[in-house]
Amino acid sequence: MKNIENSIKERKFVVGVVGLGYVGLPLAINFLKSGFNVIGVDIDRKKVELLKEGKSYIDDVSDDDFKEYIKNNKFRVYDDYSYLKETDGINICVPTPFTITKDPDVSYIVDAAEKIAKILRKNQIIILKSTTFPETTEKIVLPILEKSGLKVGKDFYLSFVPERVDPGNKKFKPHQIPAVVGGITKDCTYITCKLYEEIIDLVVPVSNCKVAEMTKLLENTFRNVNIALVNELALLCERMGGIDIWEVINAASTKPYGFMPFYPGPGIGGHCIPIDPYYLSWKAREYDFHTTFIELSARVNEEMPYYVVDRIKDILNEDEISIKKARILLLGVSFKENISDLRHSPALKIFELLLPIAREVSYNDPYNPEIEITGKKFKSVEINKKSLKRFDIVVITAAHSSYDYKFIVENSKLIFDTRNGTKNIKSNNIFKLGFKM
Repeated sequence: MKNIENSIKERKFVVGVVGLGYVGLPLAINFLKSGFNVIGVDIDRKKVELLKEGKSYIDDVSDDDFKEYIKNNKFRVYDDYSYLKETDGINICVPTPFTITKDPDVSYIVDAAEKIAKILRKNQIIILKSTTFPETTEKIVLPILEKSGLKVGKDFYLSFVPERVDPGNKKFKPHQIPAVVGGITKDCTYITCKLYEEIIDLVVPVSNCKVAEMTKLLENTFRNVNIALVNELALLCERMGGIDIWEVINAASTKPYGFMPFYPGPGIGGHCIPIDPYYLSWKAREYDFHTTFIELSARVNEEMPYYVVDRIKDILNEDEISIKKARILLLGVSFKENISDLRHSPALKIFELLLPIAREVSYNDPYNPEIEITGKKFKSVEINKKSLKRFDIVVITAAHSSYDYKFIVENSKLIFDTRNGTKNIKSNNIFKLGFKM
């Protein structure tokens, strides 16, 4: 292993990244900025071509972050796995969605492992970063790689290092987010730590892959459960009347210990939080264990878009407007503020639910000029006095900071704010999630 360590220190070590999306591309750039040569592979040819042209398709990555590396050949991108033969370490950053029945879909991981097995050579480090259930690395990826005839811990090294990407987070740079490393063997953990110590300020080794895999699921299930708690409390506050859940959370946040603020909303989105609880509960059933609490929280959050649609109907009815005759504008369709990421966005579900029952559903989002709902394409409408007055209700589904909320409130008939974007604005036409006078 000493030769590998020296290769890493001297930057002769060539890094491979499979999957150049929200996880893989920032990871590749982190390695590039630390002096490594990187070979990236993605099966999406459009992404590969954009990268070759020096163009980014991810919010957190600018063109300037990598185009010089493309020009000087330090960052090479392909849609062909065969080029990974030239690498000394390969990071697998492929999607891990779930099926329509909420079962894990690890087909992308399996496909990547099978293709890597064909070009696997001695002394390579293979790192799975895709979020998945415990035992994936050991029981799915490892057997596929060992079909090559090479043995883990002796001929090659295999570890799990969970991704911890938070799209749109400007506070923490990639190198500031600690990396948890769990290897199949102690040597696997050790050499993977040595690699990641070159790009991450703090690397935390754990006893095995399963611990690292469970760590990732705990982090996101923790968020899912607590968001479900405040969503349920928001509905209770609305039912009771006169209690503003946002004010309650702000007041509770003044406690200097034992409390962490989470906020209600129209649902949950992104890649991990809506998915991870189902990965965990699916795996638990294999051991005759039912994660009742976790599954319940997932259901609470999944019901929020339906609640939002029902509340829209109620607000319109109070103004004697039938949903069938209503023109509705959604403000912000990404899954959270100030990014373009649409993955599992609750706003898209709300849009889908409203389409068959409303006269018109439109949207505005400065980060998404065009979206597709149930096979139909929609373009973002312009926000001005005339356009706002045309709609019967404006629903804030992603509180982008670029919105002039005072202007929007002043020129809209009705506002349903699901994100507290209109905080500190008082108006009789504002209705808030989790608050009813």
